[in-house]
Amino acid sequence: MRIGIDARLWNQTGVGRYIKNLIFNLEQIDRENDYILFARKEDNLTSEIKNSKFEIREIDIPWHSLGEQLKFPKIISKEKIDLMHFTYFSMPIIYSGKYVLTVHDLILHHFSTGRASTKPFPIFYAKQFFYRKVIEKSAKKALSIIAVSYTTKSEIIDHLKIEPKKIKVIYEGADIKTGEKTKDLDFPYLLYVGNAYPHKNLEVLVEAMKELVQRKEQLKLIMVCKNDYFYKRLVSGLDQKTRDLIILKENISDKELSDLYFNAKALVLPSFMEGFGLPILEAFASSCTVIASDISVFREIGKGALIYFDPQNALDLRQKIEYVLSLEDSKKGELNILGKEILDSFSWKKMAKETLKIYESSLSL
Repeated sequence: MRIGIDARLWNQTGVGRYIKNLIFNLEQIDRENDYILFARKEDNLTSEIKNSKFEIREIDIPWHSLGEQLKFPKIISKEKIDLMHFTYFSMPIIYSGKYVLTVHDLILHHFSTGRASTKPFPIFYAKQFFYRKVIEKSAKKALSIIAVSYTTKSEIIDHLKIEPKKIKVIYEGADIKTGEKTKDLDFPYLLYVGNAYPHKNLEVLVEAMKELVQRKEQLKLIMVCKNDYFYKRLVSGLDQKTRDLIILKENISDKELSDLYFNAKALVLPSFMEGFGLPILEAFASSCTVIASDISVFREIGKGALIYFDPQNALDLRQKIEYVLSLEDSKKGELNILGKEILDSFSWKKMAKETLKIYESSLSL
């Protein structure tokens, strides 16, 4: 079988980790099939992929672009692919070959205001219309759909009207790297890992931090986040005293990230909506307590190992942070043990094996 994989988002957060771990693990477990990886030249996959059964095709076609719709299908067709795996919803809707689609979330169905874009309103709404057409058509034409959680599966059924039997839930894994105590992080801080998009609800986290400092808590907030338009917009309205509470970390290594988890008082995830919850698993690996918004996907992934709060309520978040700061080591230990037990059920290798089964079953449809 000759399988194509869309790897254009290789170095993007979230989806990029999914793509990398899928391919790295397929390299280890699949000795029979041949793969064609479609990637951007700037991502330099040739330095990371050495398996002769994985060929790389460097293409200069951005996602969400006209070239994606008009040029990409021709490039794929030339490769005589038996099955294509589009790892992100942004795919050419005129592609006529057989394919599997991964849907990570349907956040844009819920956060469709101009605040979710850097574009002027007319352009944003045109893109929003096009996004809905692409995801609707691509989902309907797919042989199989991979959802990264049961929460996302429910969203696909509700919003895209897809038959449940067509959707397979395959959980992501976690890079199990345990952090260690470091002198550079020898001060009390909360940790946030993600981006600053509107659905991340970072305003409530900043408000809770301000209240904590007013109550004499000596805390910093370390944000592992891109210094992009959305982050700049978040901090632009803050007074200098509040800005001084925030430490931005960009482009850090996996080792640095693990150390940040290990030394943090807690990871805080205030999102209104997510498709999965990868930082939760990464925190569990480094025995980091997690405070998370009470949304369905976090309940699905974190179960009883998280401290939940109302994402609409900064006071509730502040109180939950104070509760965690006052926890005895024995209680933290109980949460850590539960987190490690949950972590055992998530594996990138398991994800790759189940995805390979989807490839095989899809071609038999």
